[in-house]
Amino acid sequence: MKIFDAWETDGLVINDQGLKAYINLRPIVIPHSGGRHEHRRFGKSQVNIVERLANMFMRPGKNGGKKTKALQIVKNALYIIHLRTGENPLQVLIKALENCAPREDVTRVTYGGITYFKAVDISPQRRLDLALRWLAEAARENSFRNPITTEEALANEIILAATGDVRSYALKKKIEQERVALASR
Repeated sequence: MKIFDAWETDGLVINDQGLKAYINLRPIVIPHSGGRHEHRRFGKSQVNIVERLANMFMRPGKNGGKKTKALQIVKNALYIIHLRTGENPLQVLIKALENCAPREDVTRVTYGGITYFKAVDISPQRRLDLALRWLAEAARENSFRNPITTEEALANEIILAATGDVRSYALKKKIEQERVALASR
């Protein structure tokens, strides 16, 4: 079985050991779980990574609640990635997620009425959530009031993030977050 009946998940490699348990690559023709993970703790780690990316496009506004439209955006973006790189687009997506997942963040600490920020490590689940959110956010922003489609914008962002290009919005967000955490050590 293949994802979207087009791409194999067998030979995919996840280099980041922290994210390995949270990137689900179980083969499924149409990645639509129907929210069955909703009421289980860490249930979203059992949802296919492609579906989680599609869920990020169902934000309030134009595409709110339109799962079929979100899945079509991701499917078309994966086809574009395959045409541009010639690789398995799922492997490119995994590489992009590994590159965009931040390792450090800051938290507010209030002590005696004084608030300051302290650097903390991020859990793998949150690292993946932030990377997915930033990829989808970049695609929405780049296609808004622009002739480029959301699918093309998502494909561009994933390819830029996978290659480690600094023009990637998600990579910029990661670098900025880690810079702030480094400053508040």
